Amino acid sequence: MNITDYILNEIKPLSLKSSVKTAKKLFDNFPITHFAVVENNKILGCFAQDDIQTIENKTDELVAYTHLLNSFFADDKATVLELLKIFADNDTTIIPVINKEKDYIGYYDLCDVLDVFSTSPFMIEDSETLIIEKLEDDYSMSEVTQIVESNGGKLLGLYISEKQQSLVQITLKVKAEDIHEIMHTFRRYDYKIISTHENDIYLEDLKNRSDYLQRYLEM
Repeated sequence: MNITDYILNEIKPLSLKSSVKTAKKLFDNFPITHFAVVENNKILGCFAQDDIQTIENKTDELVAYTHLLNSFFADDKATVLELLKIFADNDTTIIPVINKEKDYIGYYDLCDVLDVFSTSPFMIEDSETLIIEKLEDDYSMSEVTQIVESNGGKLLGLYISEKQQSLVQITLKVKAEDIHEIMHTFRRYDYKIISTHENDIYLEDLKNRSDYLQRYLEM
């Protein structure tokens, strides 16, 4: 699916000559957090709903409030993951889009981009989600891939989901007949399994040993 198919033009951008009243009306008519301001087909920035609502004089032109403009946009080559980061970093529901000539060509809506991501094979393929942890200096993506594939698994995707001090956690989407063999190999390579899985033989063994020790101590 080409993400550029989701570039919208339903909401027309305003200019610096637009009034505050027009901007407030735009927010009343559309469930958006920001709107784009464009001059000569070039994006100048975005006004946030929260900022516009604080302006009392509705007859003022937006040019008087350029200090409130937020600067964010995406080019038409941006990937879904890049777009999600822009949405999150700017706490916005729309992202203005520019082409290689830096001309404004429309905007992305958060709901559309989330729909694209949620229907990707990475999300919907029948698979196991495995979270592993290791020292940052001791892991490699090639090793992670090799462990999965050497145990007959297929790696659908992975990303670093958490980073604390010298440790990193890596989230994997794995398609495998027996995830436990893959987990066992990761443990042999000193990876810690963070996610929980049914019938985890390793954890069952630890529990049995703990129960045995407890009964011994109570004798």
